[in-house]
Amino acid sequence: MQINVLDIIEGTSVDGPGLRTAIYLAGCTHGCKGCHNPQSWDENGGNPTSLETLIQIVKGNDFDVTISGGDPFLHPEQLAELCRHIKTQTGKNIWCYTGYTWQQICNSAKLSEPLKWIDVVVDGPFIEALRNPELLFRGSSNQRLIDVSKSLSTGTISEWLNPFE
Repeated sequence: MQINVLDIIEGTSVDGPGLRTAIYLAGCTHGCKGCHNPQSWDENGGNPTSLETLIQIVKGNDFDVTISGGDPFLHPEQLAELCRHIKTQTGKNIWCYTGYTWQQICNSAKLSEPLKWIDVVVDGPFIEALRNPELLFRGSSNQRLIDVSKSLSTGTISEWLNPFE
């Protein structure tokens, strides 16, 4: 399986807690005004990268993983496969950024498939009028840091609690 990857940053600290390997996937249809990464919108952009290559990069360091883009949920089957392999082969904590809302994801069997292997979803489109650079790990105040396991088990949105506060 090939996934179009725009960039991989090893050791980033802005896309989740601690040092992380951030994998930026190509493709987004949300078109958020003020997007910090509009070059990511083209789903044919980036470089086709094998699942095996991505897993080797993740295994090659001691960092948890963040998947961003673009919007990784644009290709939920590929996202599910990538997250499944990362989780089962490395046990790493996985965060995923998306312009879809939690409700949109949960109301779609196709979009919700990757949730089985994701620990935290940062949901919602970036809204320029709600931009706040003081927010932790997100760009606008409508976006939430959702604890996936807890939210799925309770049936209500549970936001991720920062253990460092």
